[in-house]
Amino acid sequence: MNSTQTSTSIHEKLIAELNAKLDVVKKGGGQSRIDKEHSKGKLSARERISYLIDSDDDFLEIGALVADGMYKDEGGCPSGGVVTGIGKVSGRSCVIVANDATVKAGAWFPMTAKKNLRAQEVAMENRLPIIYLVDSAGVYLPMQNEIFPDKEHFGRQFRNNAKMSSMGIVQVAAIMGSCVAGGAYLPIMSDEALIVDQTGSIFLAGSYLVKAAIGEQVDNETLGGATTHCEISGVTDNKYEDDETCLDAIKNIFRTLGANPKAGFDRVASKEPELSPEQLLEVFPTERVKPYDMHEVLKGLIDAGEFEEYKKDYGKTLICGTARIDGWAVGIIANQRKIVKTSKGEMQMGGVIYSDSADKAARFIMNCNQRKIPLVFLQDVSGFMVGSKAEHGGIIKDGAKMVNAMANSVVPKFTIVLGNSYGAGNYAMCGKAYDPRLIYSWPTAQMAVMSGASAAKTLLQIKVAALKKKGQSISEEEEQELLKEITAKYNEELSPYYAASRLWVDGVIDPRETRKVISKGIEAANHSPITERFNVGVIQT
Repeated sequence: MNSTQTSTSIHEKLIAELNAKLDVVKKGGGQSRIDKEHSKGKLSARERISYLIDSDDDFLEIGALVADGMYKDEGGCPSGGVVTGIGKVSGRSCVIVANDATVKAGAWFPMTAKKNLRAQEVAMENRLPIIYLVDSAGVYLPMQNEIFPDKEHFGRQFRNNAKMSSMGIVQVAAIMGSCVAGGAYLPIMSDEALIVDQTGSIFLAGSYLVKAAIGEQVDNETLGGATTHCEISGVTDNKYEDDETCLDAIKNIFRTLGANPKAGFDRVASKEPELSPEQLLEVFPTERVKPYDMHEVLKGLIDAGEFEEYKKDYGKTLICGTARIDGWAVGIIANQRKIVKTSKGEMQMGGVIYSDSADKAARFIMNCNQRKIPLVFLQDVSGFMVGSKAEHGGIIKDGAKMVNAMANSVVPKFTIVLGNSYGAGNYAMCGKAYDPRLIYSWPTAQMAVMSGASAAKTLLQIKVAALKKKGQSISEEEEQELLKEITAKYNEELSPYYAASRLWVDGVIDPRETRKVISKGIEAANHSPITERFNVGVIQT
């Protein structure tokens, strides 16, 4: 078996592992819980979304792997107990948030809150209408201290409801199950509040709490069912006999929405990439330290392999240039992983950002903002160059230029983590802290302050020094065992699934889906006109 076949087979194995994880996640709390929802006449969260959207193939899920491996003592919380993403309803792009009642009755865990806020952020950044399919028991009380009072906790969603309303972003809510306590404000702060008869209910306190608090004996349906709120309180607008009828009503609402201004990003007819999806896997090595030419990877991502490179003979460890992805004009900034030679004959390590590379990227980002071209960052970065020569050459200053330009960019940014994403390289290449509209990773990705090998050795030195300070000795065998333990723990934290679980990335994708993700992201971003002026502030030259 040659190296290409080996690399491809490893990719296929990693993709199979990803698909297996996603298959489990999509079952939510399990088939028995789904069957229980069906017995009540209810659809599951994913069935509701599938019925609502125009095409399942066009739905871009955000945060599918949230809470993966977390909350083990609580029995787990697949996908954070909520399904979110971008899809089309009656031909209109929108964000959809659907509570999954098969997972702890749709209760809100800390990561549920973070995921809901991320979905609202996507709607606000892209000025997309948002649909809430509400079916939740409210805050998961055993963890209320991690979800209730802080700025990015549960209450932030209601603040976002109000902000979106002031921004003119349409919000439609369907109460399709429980909606209790503070969560009751979410649908009622929306523009339209629909409710399913007999299964939907909304109240600040359920019947048990009402009896405990004021001694009143009342059943939940009388307290906050569809008839009560549509005929007596006027809290909800209309009631519907089942999930499907309610979802049809949402489709009808979206058929009447007026058009909003667009950003005007340029798009022409899409062309297939020069490399097939299978060839894309062949040219990206799975061996983390193996050099490769990022130009070859680009041939599998951009339309017809047509790439207009910017300053191709300068700052070669970063590739910058314009191209099209699924017809959309994009500005690409990608780490070059092969060893390159400068005009002075010096060799530069691949995947490392040097002063000239950072300078080039800063200038390119400025040009893309001037031309109103969305930016795509392809990360496989080990960090910035270190050492006396780099420091004397002003690497910090040049790195700051790049970060400044990237952070102040007003065109939408999209980030794909292909391989390494280490240290300040993660920041400069538009990591999560720098507001990419979407950020996804390949199964080959790793994200951390430094590589596993480097970090493990550093942590071992700290541990050994601490033991010696206490007067304890450690044998070579014990030292190796300790190194093994540290490496295993650190490698777990390097995993793309660890990042996706905590929403450091919006998900892990099959590399062959990259074009679709970027295209869908730009399509969404095109709904939000650019109103700010690009201004980088102070940059030392």
